[in-house]
Amino acid sequence: MLIPRIFRLSGQPNHSAPKTWGDERYTEPGVELLFWGKPGRPDSGQYSQKLNKDGPRHSKKWADRWVNGKGFKEGLMEFREDRAQSLPRIGEPAPQFEALTTRGKIRLEDFKGNWLVLFSHPADFTPVCTSEFIAFAEIQPRLREIHCELLGLSIDSVYSHIAWLRSIREKMGQTIDFPVIADLNKDVAALYGMVMPGESRTETVRCVFVMDERQWVRAMTYYPLNVGRNTDEIYRLVMALQAVDKHGVATPANWRPGEQIILRSPQTREEADERMRDKSLECRDWYYCKRDL
Repeated sequence: MLIPRIFRLSGQPNHSAPKTWGDERYTEPGVELLFWGKPGRPDSGQYSQKLNKDGPRHSKKWADRWVNGKGFKEGLMEFREDRAQSLPRIGEPAPQFEALTTRGKIRLEDFKGNWLVLFSHPADFTPVCTSEFIAFAEIQPRLREIHCELLGLSIDSVYSHIAWLRSIREKMGQTIDFPVIADLNKDVAALYGMVMPGESRTETVRCVFVMDERQWVRAMTYYPLNVGRNTDEIYRLVMALQAVDKHGVATPANWRPGEQIILRSPQTREEADERMRDKSLECRDWYYCKRDL
């Protein structure tokens, strides 16, 4: 999913400029151009057009050209570009990246062969994020037992990360052993759709992406800034995904290791009849059957 980039151009219109601001020769897919005329003029007003046409990627050059005196008499009062973001999809390969972390430069493919929980937090030295990091550190040994690693991220510098992790160790008594990405340029945040402008334009929301050993996205969650995540649920989620892969089954609500799994629905009438005759299953009806692993 591509989030439109927005160009806001302000100033007094030049009557020699094109009447059609959405000229497709200078646009790219998903761009929205906004022009504000000078208040109080009869010919002023707000011009806005969303563009979804394929065309050369010249939008910023076009905007710069008109701003630099060729399309405006009074020049630029406001110019802002919102970073385009993508959103990973469940059942597809995770976007690859290389990033600076508290453990040096790391590439996503460095984790290939293991499961991975990539999670973002809004900011260092904040109370909810601190509580979450302590909780993630507490489940890290259990995750490693099932061949799953942790990787954190926020839009902070590596120096801020180091200072914060030292504070957590010294003041809270908890060592943070997993790497944390310093995503100052929002490169990884943009790849994974971690910034939600309705919450904050400068911080990531609380995202979690679970990837399998092939580095395919298997699950993802988004939490707002002011609600901490349940790390036990993240551990349970990884365990459930591994169970369905290994046994070719599904898990019911609130499933935990050691409990019965649930069978996928029969695809034919004959299969439904056979399932109801199977005494090893616990069936409430032909489509709702459980069994022990």
